[in-house]
Amino acid sequence: MPVSLCTDAAVRASGERYKADRSFPLKTAQADPHIQKTLWPVTCRASFSFPAPPLLSKKSPQSRMKRSTKKHAAPELPPASDWRTSDQDEILKRRIRAREETFRIENLDSAEPIFSNFEIHSASGMSYHAEIRDIAAAQYSCTCTDFRINGLGTCKHIEALLLQLARRQRAAFAAAKRLPSPRIDLVPHAESSRFRIERNLDKLPARLRCLFDSEGFQISDLEPESLHEKLLKNPAHGLRISQDAEAWLAHRARERDCVLTRRDYEIGVRDGRHPEQVTLHPLFPYQREGMLHLAFRERALLADEMGLGKTIQAIAACALLHSLGKARRVLLVTPASLKTEWEEQIKKFTTLPLRLVFGGRSARAALYRDAEPAFFTIANYEQIVSDSLEINTHLRPDIVVLDEAQRIKNWPTKTAQAVKRLQSRYAFVLTGTPIENRIDELRSLVDFLDPALLGPLFRFNREYYELDERGRPSGYKNLARLRERVRPILLRRRKRDVETELPDRSDRNHFVRLTKPMQDEYDEHKATASRLVNKSKTRPLTPSEQDILMISLNCMRMVCDSPCLIKKNPSRDCPKLEELAGILDELLSDPDVKIIIFSEWTGMLEFVRDLAKKLGVHFAWHTGSVPQQRRRAEILAFRNDPACRLFLSTDSGGVGLNLQNASVVINCDLPWNPAKLEQRIARAWRKGQLRPVTVVNLVAEHTIEHAMLGSLAAKTGLSEGVLDGADLANIKLKTGRDSLLKRLEQILAPTDSQKTAPPAPVTDPAAHFANRARKALGMRLQHCEEAWIPGQDTPLLIAVVDKIDSVSNDKIQALHRENPWPGTSQPALQILDASTWDALKNLAAGGMITIQSRAARPLIPAAGEPLRPPLTPEQLARIATLRALAAKKHRAAEALTAADLPEEAEPLLAAAREAEAQALAIESGQA
Repeated sequence: MPVSLCTDAAVRASGERYKADRSFPLKTAQADPHIQKTLWPVTCRASFSFPAPPLLSKKSPQSRMKRSTKKHAAPELPPASDWRTSDQDEILKRRIRAREETFRIENLDSAEPIFSNFEIHSASGMSYHAEIRDIAAAQYSCTCTDFRINGLGTCKHIEALLLQLARRQRAAFAAAKRLPSPRIDLVPHAESSRFRIERNLDKLPARLRCLFDSEGFQISDLEPESLHEKLLKNPAHGLRISQDAEAWLAHRARERDCVLTRRDYEIGVRDGRHPEQVTLHPLFPYQREGMLHLAFRERALLADEMGLGKTIQAIAACALLHSLGKARRVLLVTPASLKTEWEEQIKKFTTLPLRLVFGGRSARAALYRDAEPAFFTIANYEQIVSDSLEINTHLRPDIVVLDEAQRIKNWPTKTAQAVKRLQSRYAFVLTGTPIENRIDELRSLVDFLDPALLGPLFRFNREYYELDERGRPSGYKNLARLRERVRPILLRRRKRDVETELPDRSDRNHFVRLTKPMQDEYDEHKATASRLVNKSKTRPLTPSEQDILMISLNCMRMVCDSPCLIKKNPSRDCPKLEELAGILDELLSDPDVKIIIFSEWTGMLEFVRDLAKKLGVHFAWHTGSVPQQRRRAEILAFRNDPACRLFLSTDSGGVGLNLQNASVVINCDLPWNPAKLEQRIARAWRKGQLRPVTVVNLVAEHTIEHAMLGSLAAKTGLSEGVLDGADLANIKLKTGRDSLLKRLEQILAPTDSQKTAPPAPVTDPAAHFANRARKALGMRLQHCEEAWIPGQDTPLLIAVVDKIDSVSNDKIQALHRENPWPGTSQPALQILDASTWDALKNLAAGGMITIQSRAARPLIPAAGEPLRPPLTPEQLARIATLRALAAKKHRAAEALTAADLPEEAEPLLAAAREAEAQALAIESGQA
């Protein structure tokens, strides 16, 4: 994997002077067994292994570094939320990790106890090689990625090595801190692209001294490769060639090879020595450009907009490298739902052998160990989490292709970390959405290709984020510089760039009105969401409040389809289904039309499935619960069976599938993310489509969906600015919380048509308040009355709630504030728990207290309305069971989401929402 190593000691000693252009790409020596054997011949090994010394307590990292000496205490680290770390802070972090973790260290040259080369085995199973050249000048080298890109001149492996040498070789280490190394060290010099004698030039024999100038640089008449070969053939006593040399030369050779190979290929095509097309079907010109970019850039990012054939371009690049003798094995990593899609495309465009990875871990390990593997090995991301080391050891792919690579955009996830352990010379990253929310996502993708290009995260944050007084990101900066930095490896084309090769696309929005029961339930969830959004303006929401907010928002979206999606309701109102029936009647009159219908909710698709059966229309079914093998059969049925006219899919089918035989995409509901909406549409509006494509969005009028139509376009600005050259000056950072709250304020605000329609005048404000409170709390609001107290000009409102809690208390308070009270006669409000109210009435009836009031008017229950009995023990137990189930499902979904498995998390979230809705229905007397 190309990475970088800063070799200038002055730069590494002064981290604040770090510059990205003072580094050169370097292949991980560990990734190449040949380099290991060449650089570090094992002649004699002195091995020692012991856990981190107990110099620090088991407290937090900050407290561990507070050990006081007689003179002063060790410096403290800033909190993790503060991104304004100095280089000294970063060095301190690595020293802490060196003390906390366990390493096994072997000295590869026992004749040199300190100024030697060492092999360091970490607890993760990875091994690295470290080199100590000078203690006083802090001149070290390590093959780990962190050392090669951080510009600090150290890493946790170096710090662990120094710590253990100081304990095990005390006298020699103390002497090494005072005296320079006696060895003659030859190191690569990045800026001059030459070798340099770092120290003891005067000790070099005369026969070799003439190869270097007075400053130790190799003379210009020699190429580094020639000098290296000469020194290997004529070794000198005391001369050590740095462990970085072999890998640096290998990188130079690969760069030169890419240039010469591309030149030879293009000349060969012109002369007839190489075929112009390496695939069974010709590529479009822009696809051929993408093939060459991937094949000859070596490690590259293809970010074409969805539907332009990234899969085909990657297959063609692999086939081209195979034909040129540069690749024998390819590992394709893709979402599980797309493995068979890749299989079909490979068979369609090449004759190269392939195999799909299935089965348990032992079966997969046997497949990787196959002595003669197929050219293409296709695995999914979940398998890589446990298989990455096995793949590196046995499969050893020449090319790694990441499809839908946004799966590694969140760098802390296990999936991203496992994928980044994969080793290969060539790497192709394919994604139509390299930036969805923040520029960190682009950095995570680039980090897999070339960690040196954008550097470590702490430097990236310093360079491209404005930080506030707490060290948190408040804005972007230097985005034009970021765009230039990634330009060499990134190729992106928009559909509008090649629109002459794509058919027309038309978008239509069909608006439907909610029925009265739907509107009532929608308003109930909207009131909860609005209350929490208003509360968030004054303080951060608690985790439970955030959960309630997200549940309410999702309930609002589901009600826009049908209320029965969130609870078992006898009302199966679904105006969208009626609208869809009319649309299908119109479209299916053309016997050649096939239609893809998307919904985020499986329940909505079940409505559509029933409609299709009623109309006698054959359909294919594609949801996350369908097994992989059956998904393939459903896709083939839709493609090949003329009678199969509909493809019903959740968002599990919104990525990667090629369904160009469909010319209509119908969205029963709108996703939050515009990229997901375009992914749906790109299943049909893509290369190979011969008919104009129609996109139909079913939108519930004056609802959250209606407002989302405008907000969906707002998130595309950052991606276009960094990737497509749009205006960068007006791009602002919105934190996750602020961005969400701003969007919700916009979405939950009444529409223009709602604003212009004045509400009906309220003739009885107190009764109006009581009715709204009853609608919000259901039968939990057991009593509400308006009482006039002697000596008071305004009445007192008394609300009696069964088992009052903070949520219901806040809800009633909000309704009281929002109620249209006339003039200044807003009454006071007293909220009592039902048990307290009963106790007061019993005490009054027994003559122990007197309730003084001139008059009282019952507001709840209304005249003639029977009193609902309190909840039974069985109902209370059922509510507790449902809420415990909802909490359990939420925790499981959060774990899957953190592991970058959103598709697997969605069914659990849906189950949690349904359980919570059922509990609320029982609590409010509606079930």
